Amino acid sequence: MRISVLAWGSIIWDRQNLKVLDGFKPTGPRLPLEFCRISSDGRLTLAIDETVGTACTTYSGTSAFKNIDAAVENLRERENMPGPKGVGFTVLRPRKQSQTAVERHPAAVRAITEWIAASGFDAAIWTALASNFAEKTSKRFSVKTAIHYLENLDGEKLSRALRYTRDAPAEIQTPVREAVDVRWSLGASGAVAHD
Repeated sequence: MRISVLAWGSIIWDRQNLKVLDGFKPTGPRLPLEFCRISSDGRLTLAIDETVGTACTTYSGTSAFKNIDAAVENLRERENMPGPKGVGFTVLRPRKQSQTAVERHPAAVRAITEWIAASGFDAAIWTALASNFAEKTSKRFSVKTAIHYLENLDGEKLSRALRYTRDAPAEIQTPVREAVDVRWSLGASGAVAHD
């Protein structure tokens, strides 16, 4: 079985223990993405979100595993998830899909399944974590609340958060990324310039 690992964030530039046969290329399906999930270290990270996400080209790499369970486990370890529920997957034959991913982003799962059929892969896996912004901040997600959240991070956390946003591939253009670029411009030295 040939399995695609879909990516749009740090997996592309920081694989850690993720085993892929080749590098990631911007050949994945277009999915609705936004910086709407708060990570354990305070960064706003990318997640598939069919409500606030913007259609962006994703990246694809080929998993070193031929077994879907082993590939899912490898991605779960890379993402430091307590269990495999947060890993989305879809297999063409026999048809098998992650129920969690179908519940969180059904249109994206359909788009991924169509992309697999056209791409020569037999299956795909991806990080299927949902936005937790409202849960973590008690505020509804919007570009304005995202920028306000970032403005309230301390120096090192803010630097890490801005670095993640800027390191995302050029294909990932979202309203939050645009607002971050406007709010925090880079000076000639590369240091973050604040108002």
